[in-house]
Amino acid sequence: MRWRKLGNVFCAAGEHPWMLTHAANPVAEWRHGDVFRIYFSARDAQRRAHIGYVDIDLNAPQKILSLSDAPVITPGETGLFDDSGTSMGCLVHHDGKRYLYYLGWNLGVTVPWRNSIGLAVSEGPDSPFVKVSRAPVMDRSETDPFSISYPWVLIDGDRWRMWYGSNLSWGTGTRQEEMSHLFKYAESDDGRTWRRDGAIALPFKDETEYAMSKPTVVRDADLYRMWYSYRGNAYRIGYAESPDGASWTRRDELAGIGPSESGWDVDTVCYPCVFDHAGERFMLYNGSRYGDTGFGLAVLEK
Repeated sequence: MRWRKLGNVFCAAGEHPWMLTHAANPVAEWRHGDVFRIYFSARDAQRRAHIGYVDIDLNAPQKILSLSDAPVITPGETGLFDDSGTSMGCLVHHDGKRYLYYLGWNLGVTVPWRNSIGLAVSEGPDSPFVKVSRAPVMDRSETDPFSISYPWVLIDGDRWRMWYGSNLSWGTGTRQEEMSHLFKYAESDDGRTWRRDGAIALPFKDETEYAMSKPTVVRDADLYRMWYSYRGNAYRIGYAESPDGASWTRRDELAGIGPSESGWDVDTVCYPCVFDHAGERFMLYNGSRYGDTGFGLAVLEK
């Protein structure tokens, strides 16, 4: 694979009090023609993430057609699982409804944070997203006792399938580099109640890695394909293949995208979202500083 970068598309710059910085974790939704809505996570003055969006035309992605006036999802009230922020996870369309899975943030004392997965549902293409509960749809458990993170959900026949991040440990809790965070797998019949047995979907490559983040899975005719972030010294975008979506083989050397020699993504590439449109395959991704420099767009060369 080789991805041709189309440039930096958007970064928050104080357009709203809840959108002061960042445009992290981009996720695409087709709207009409060549127009897509790109959901992302922006931060307020307290550095809490809120989910907003921009509309773009893939033919001229740097021209912003519209920008959300209010957050799609906001942090919850004090004490809830998402009181410290809400970050974009993924979007699923099913039976005319839209299911938005997001990451809820709780800041910690003994560890930096604890994450859980929330769900908001929209009844139609232009209806607002409403949280289904003040509690997460997937939380810490005996299977995932420390923290869980960014989900990617795919409806595959009569199964809802989820690939998500899970901490195996925090270490001492004082340094991110001490944690061990990789991908696990879960299934559901309805997208709300999830079964998980702790099965690791993708292992670390070697001892230099300590975190994986934000998988995106596409089912092609021949294979399931996953793009994701992996981290040692800095985040890079990796790639894996699977015949069944359960057993994966890492092939990071085929990912075909890395940091640029200069500019907004000179240090890091991370948080990919891969989608198809009009016979082309596109990738949204973040650059340096975890989305503080915004998100960009690339297209797969044939």
